[in-house]
Amino acid sequence: MLTQKTKDIVKATAPVLAQHGYDIIKHFYRNMLSAHPELKNTFNMRHQERGEQQQALARAVYAYAANIEDPESLEAVLKNIANKHVSLDVRPDQYPIVGEHLLAAIKAVLGDAATDDIISAWAQAYGNLADILMGMESGLREETSEQQGGWVGWRDFIVRAKQPESDVITSFLLEPADGKPVTNFEPGQYISVALHVPRLDLQQIRQYSLSDAPNGRSYRISVKREGGAAPEQAGYVSTLLHDQVQVGDTLKVAAPYGTFYIDVNATTPVVLISGGVGLTPMISMLNRVLQSHGRDVVFVHGARNGAVHAMKDHLRQTAQQHPTFKTIIFYNEPLPEDQQGIDFDYPGLVDIGLIAEKILLVDADYYICGPLPFMRMQHDALLGKGIKESRIHYEVFGPDLFAE
Repeated sequence: MLTQKTKDIVKATAPVLAQHGYDIIKHFYRNMLSAHPELKNTFNMRHQERGEQQQALARAVYAYAANIEDPESLEAVLKNIANKHVSLDVRPDQYPIVGEHLLAAIKAVLGDAATDDIISAWAQAYGNLADILMGMESGLREETSEQQGGWVGWRDFIVRAKQPESDVITSFLLEPADGKPVTNFEPGQYISVALHVPRLDLQQIRQYSLSDAPNGRSYRISVKREGGAAPEQAGYVSTLLHDQVQVGDTLKVAAPYGTFYIDVNATTPVVLISGGVGLTPMISMLNRVLQSHGRDVVFVHGARNGAVHAMKDHLRQTAQQHPTFKTIIFYNEPLPEDQQGIDFDYPGLVDIGLIAEKILLVDADYYICGPLPFMRMQHDALLGKGIKESRIHYEVFGPDLFAE
C-alpha cells in the first residue's frame, strides 16, 4: 500500500518525467537491453528501432503517475497490458530487471533533481504497479491452464494450410503438433507467434488476431505483410511468414488472450467497423455470431482497393446466405476493374455520417479495429451520432496502450 507521501511525490514529479520521458525511456531500453540481451527475444525490435515502444512506455509511466490516486481508472488498460504480457510469456523475474533500469534511467537523465526521496517514491510506485500486473498475469495463466486444451508458455503448432487472401494478407491454419485439443477463445482475441529472425539472430514475437470462429482443433491467423518495398523496411516476422514459412513447418504459439472480444450470448445488433487488416478479428466475430442465432450484423469495411481487400468473397457469400447480415464497403483508391455496387459501395474513406441511417441500430454494439487514426475517427464519429461510449469497443495493436 502506497503512503500518501509517496503518492504526493509521484504526482508532483509526474510532469517533470513527462517532459523528459522520451529521453528517460531511451536511456532505460539502451542500458537494460545491453545488460540483458536475452530480453531482445521478447521485445519487438522493430518498434524499438522506430521509437514506438519508447514513446508508449513514456506515456504509460506518466499515465500511471497521473492516476496514482485513482488506479481503478486504469483497470481496463492494465488488464490489456496483463493479457499482452502473458501472451508474450513475460515472467515475474523480469519485473525487477525493468524496475532497476527504469529507476537508474530516471536518475541518470534528471541528475541531481532526482533526489533520494523521489527515487524512493518511484521505486515504491513501480513495485505497486508490478504487483498489480503480476497478480493479474498469474490469474490469467491459471485460468488458461485449467481450460480444456489450455497451456502456458509456448506450444508447437504445424502449419496445415497457407491461403493468400489478398495481395498483402495471407491466412495460416495452425494445428497443435501433439494432436491434442486447443482451448477455445473469445472471438476477437489473438495468439502470439514466435519465430527466429536470421537478420537479427533473435527470436521475435508478434500477436495476430484469430480470424475464424473457435472449433477446439485449430487456429487461423491472417497476416499482413508489413513495411515498405526496401528489405530494411520490411516487417521482420510478417516477411518470414509470407516468404519462408510453408505448409508443414512448425511455429511456437502462445494460447489466446486479449480483452477485445464480442459478447456471443447477446442478442442485440452488432456493427463491425474495420480498416485494412483490422478486419481479421471481425471475421472471427462474424463467423461465431452467425453460428448461434439470427442476430442483425452490419460489417463496415474500408480498404484501399480490391487488390488488398482480404476475404471479400467470404463476406459476399456470407451476405447471400444470411439475411440478417449486410456489408458496407469503402474503397479509397479503387482500381479500374473495381466495380461500384459489386466490389464496393462507396468511394473514399469510411464515413459514418454517410451511412448513419444504415448502422444506427437500436441497442447495437459497435466494434472497431484498424490503424489508430482510423479507430479514433470512427470512435469520435459514433459519439457524435449519439452512440454511448459503453457501446463502442475497440482494439489497439502495438505499443499504443496509453495513447490519448
